[in-house]
Amino acid sequence: MVSSLTSFGFSPAILTIILLVVSNIFMTFAWYGHLKLGQAGISTNWPLILVILFSWGIALLEYMCQVPANRIGFEGNGGPYSLMQLKVMQEVITLVVFVIFCSFAFQGFEIKWNHYLAFALLIGAVYLVFMK
Repeated sequence: MVSSLTSFGFSPAILTIILLVVSNIFMTFAWYGHLKLGQAGISTNWPLILVILFSWGIALLEYMCQVPANRIGFEGNGGPYSLMQLKVMQEVITLVVFVIFCSFAFQGFEIKWNHYLAFALLIGAVYLVFMK
């Protein structure tokens, strides 16, 4: 999978970010999608173990993107990012994907002033970890 993506001309830096975004889309569906299924009445009567197995199935897809993203992006493997940079990027991407997902999936979801402030602080964290 990775070699086919790099053959399209993606740099390790861009490929890492793309894989992190895709990974986080799957992760958000695995962690919070079952709540939406419950609201829609689809999984209301599912036993908890079935909900867990359903989420694990989605999480497998997340890991199929997350692990290569970290391997490609890590400077110890020839990538452009330190462990701290990978982690902070991961967290910011997670929150962006989460907000987009919740805005579409959950009626009444709203972002408040303190959320905006938290996002601003995260942007500051990204800036700080990328400083030389």
